Amino acid sequence: MTTALAAKIARDYGTPAAVIDMDRVERNIARVQAACDAAGVANRPHIKTHKSPVLAKLQIAAGARGITCQKLGEAEVMADAGIDDILISYNLLGDEKMARLGALRARTNVTVAADNPVVVADLTKAAAAAGRSLPVVVECDTGRKRAGVETAAEAITLARTISTSPGLTFSGFMMYPTETGWPQAQAFFDEALAGVRALGLDPAIVSTGGTPNMKNIGQLQGATEHRPGTYIYNDRMQVAAGVASWDDCALNIYSTVVSRAGPDRGILDAGSKTLTADTGGLDGYGLILEHPEAKIVRFAEEHGFLDLSRSNTRPNIGDVVRIVPNHVCVVVNMLDEMIMVRGDEIIGILPVAARGKLR
Repeated sequence: MTTALAAKIARDYGTPAAVIDMDRVERNIARVQAACDAAGVANRPHIKTHKSPVLAKLQIAAGARGITCQKLGEAEVMADAGIDDILISYNLLGDEKMARLGALRARTNVTVAADNPVVVADLTKAAAAAGRSLPVVVECDTGRKRAGVETAAEAITLARTISTSPGLTFSGFMMYPTETGWPQAQAFFDEALAGVRALGLDPAIVSTGGTPNMKNIGQLQGATEHRPGTYIYNDRMQVAAGVASWDDCALNIYSTVVSRAGPDRGILDAGSKTLTADTGGLDGYGLILEHPEAKIVRFAEEHGFLDLSRSNTRPNIGDVVRIVPNHVCVVVNMLDEMIMVRGDEIIGILPVAARGKLR
């Protein structure tokens, strides 16, 4: 960033502002696609990070096999933009969602996940509304203790339930192993695979997930695809996980120093409504690229509180700084639009088309 670009953004758009470096975005897309290709697994990127059909189409053009969405509303936005291969990696429940899912399935190729028979029973309503079969993958918990069946026996039983439910097709398994838990995930998958094959079923999809797991890509024997999301922008968490460098972080928050009431402290105009209070287990709330020893120690809604006591360089009132967020996915969901740049040139505005789609 040059001082001239920072001044132009502050003058023409105001701060805080989210700025994405499209050269870095495209480099990140190409690097992860190449890694998936080399490992022999398809790339099915998770759009919950960028929430943009424009960027999803860039990923598909680079070789991705469709996309992953976390919520039905995201999938609807992507389908409206013409994207036709979507995995919804979340349990969907309720008549309102089944009506929407049925309408979505009627017009596009969508697969959904389930980890219990209550969800499976509801999904038959969506299939009936769509007038065509609905593919379902069994979500498996392989160590994160979030959603997912906890044993291979449960996965086999649920696969049988799916295969015998009206309008549903068993399509495979979805998992998100911990970064160190891939041997356990392999044992889980091997047992589940043998069990479903004994039932005459064969998983077309075996989906693993996570940008932090890019270091493990291809380690699960039998995997057909991987679902990385954050890689398109990266953030402080991905740098800490060892899967990105600072030069790979494509989204920065440009923020103005609006107060220096004391020699060791200051206030940014970016608070919890911009940078989020999600620390991601890290110390502080983002890295200030111009003053890396400075710390964003706490937030009010519109204030970022700076501790400058360990910083060799200290910003002045009016300075515009660039911040790498801790958790970029949450940041993006709070924004309507982002500024796209190449080098020091502003090239356009990118709407965050699927922001706020929480259901």
